[in-house]
Amino acid sequence: QGQLVESGGGLVQAGTSLRLSCVASVRTFSKFVMGWFRQAPGKEREFVAAISWDLSRTLYSDSVKGRFTISRDNARNTVYLQMNSLNSGDTALYSCVADSGGTFPPDIYDYWGQGTQVTVSS
Repeated sequence: QGQLVESGGGLVQAGTSLRLSCVASVRTFSKFVMGWFRQAPGKEREFVAAISWDLSRTLYSDSVKGRFTISRDNARNTVYLQMNSLNSGDTALYSCVADSGGTFPPDIYDYWGQGTQVTVSS
């Protein structure tokens, strides 16, 4: 069984930056697609970004493209989400996800973290 633990959320002002981290307790982390989803109150869960196991491919939602950057450190079993130019629309619970299915992007993710809250004040 795998476990994903997110950190780095908080309350920030619009226009500033924040970096989220997710440490994965899974075997062969380097074979997992890693990603981030978010869910704002009263809204459906939304895909944010994903990165392939070998760092060769990334994918972003249109709403964050150009502002957010996903990266990973396979030696540390960690995936990051650098969020710049934050706005109130980015306020949500951000969850880390992982999939070992071998496709990019995955249709379904195997593991989900509990999430870290990001609140952007305008």
